[in-house]
Amino acid sequence: MSTPTAQSVGRRSFLAGAVAALGGVSGCGGARGGSDGRSADRSDPVSMLVAGSLNNALENGLRATVDERLRIEAHGSTRVARLVAEGQKDPDIVSVADVALFDGPLRPAWHAEFATNSLVVAYNSETAGGRRVAEAGREAWFRPIVSGTADLGRTDPDLDPLGYRTLFALELATEYYDTDRDLRAAVPTREQIYPETQLVSQFETGSIDAAITYRSMAVERGYEYVDLPAEIDLGDPARADAYARATYELPGGKVVRGGPITYGSTSRSDSEAVRDVFEAHVAGEYLPQYGFERPETYPRYRGDVPGALAN
Repeated sequence: MSTPTAQSVGRRSFLAGAVAALGGVSGCGGARGGSDGRSADRSDPVSMLVAGSLNNALENGLRATVDERLRIEAHGSTRVARLVAEGQKDPDIVSVADVALFDGPLRPAWHAEFATNSLVVAYNSETAGGRRVAEAGREAWFRPIVSGTADLGRTDPDLDPLGYRTLFALELATEYYDTDRDLRAAVPTREQIYPETQLVSQFETGSIDAAITYRSMAVERGYEYVDLPAEIDLGDPARADAYARATYELPGGKVVRGGPITYGSTSRSDSEAVRDVFEAHVAGEYLPQYGFERPETYPRYRGDVPGALAN
């Protein structure tokens, strides 16, 4: 096994992103409207309903690269998909942290895969529990969490993919480390759950010592983290079959499987402004500085892609 390592990322200012994440942003309401393929009234901003983990990158990265006005609203991806599927929100663009959600509850005719990510264990170096996680390192980060000497934060698996991916990581870690206890059963409690847009900011209040989170979230907020082995971090496409052994049943009965973390986006209305924003969004020139990976083959389109985007 690899030598225990912890990676440190220099802290940078993220006040603007944190304020937007904690306070929320303008809603993607139905006043503008526009179901799939319908022209939109462009007197309004281009509306985007997105995964919470994308919020900072869009607010502070994408927004500065486009001429159009944007209205960005962020939630856990599962909630995003439900809000649209149930007709409660009607955004121009929908972006989620798991393309499986485009196979239900949302079923768009097409989407673009535009970024990848991986899981890490972020920790608060200013708390005793966080330092225990750091000292345990890559091969034993879970021990202080199981023993109760470090408090873990996580997100709700019923509301966003990071929540169920945390459970997948614990299940895969049980096998990888050959632990005496089932980590997926031993670690989670309801008290650990926070909204995705507020998870890592709990370090600021001292509420948690560690969190299994996306690498991008740790990088963009400048938190130290422990790298996880590829067998656990859901970041290696070559391990897709192994990841898929872990599953979770969402409310409503849909079963999601572990897999390499892939972000997807679709456009639901047709105008030059929406197309311009969508293309800048999925081209992802701004994404690497916020901790996302952008493979050379991305964006990769799936389904019946509109001609204006396919060309």
